[in-house]
Amino acid sequence: MSDPSSWFKRTPPWVWCSLIPTFGGLAIAYAGRKARTPEWVYLGLGLFAGAIAFSSYGIVYVIWAAQVGIAFGIKERFLVKTLPRSGSYDLFHDDRTARLLAEAHGKLDINTCSKDEMVRRLGLPIVYANDIESMRNEGYMFTHLEELSEIAGLPESYLRRIEPLITFLYDPRKEEYFSWRRLNTCSVSELMAFGVDEAIAQTLFNERLARGDYQSLMDVKKRTGVPFRSYQSLM
Repeated sequence: MSDPSSWFKRTPPWVWCSLIPTFGGLAIAYAGRKARTPEWVYLGLGLFAGAIAFSSYGIVYVIWAAQVGIAFGIKERFLVKTLPRSGSYDLFHDDRTARLLAEAHGKLDINTCSKDEMVRRLGLPIVYANDIESMRNEGYMFTHLEELSEIAGLPESYLRRIEPLITFLYDPRKEEYFSWRRLNTCSVSELMAFGVDEAIAQTLFNERLARGDYQSLMDVKKRTGVPFRSYQSLM
């Protein structure tokens, strides 16, 4: 596929065909079939039938103007709906297009999507996709947009662009990760009973004692430097 920006700037041939008197409604019906949007098909056929029925009356000009206006009006939605799923979303387009993309192709769950999807569909630079993947591999589950900035370092400009395109779905398979909160209640001996190394357990306990409860897995990592795998048995 060509560059996404050129994709959204193009005018499909069927739009120009809508300029044809009487038969232009069929162009809209074609667009509906191509975009798998039945209402466009019915609308186009209706306009065509109306143009045939009233071909001898002045209202045919109203129908012609309507079909042209509708064709140009749905052009953007058509381009969104027919954008190949393997193509990259044009994040440098306006927010309206981003929301239409999410509506047509569905949102990406930032906790389960692949690195390739982050790069190709969200348009994220590979360095940020790597950081997000690294945190997920450590067991971290993102729960809101701001965490992508605070934890993965995404600039505010990227957050605004991807906000309409991503979601943070609850994954029952990751329910176990909520038990990290045991770090706020367990003693050193209790942590060791869960299989945590004594030195690691002491570090986790001392940090909590000195600076208060942990707020998240990332908070644990930042404050102690202890990798998630060192106390994964706790989960």
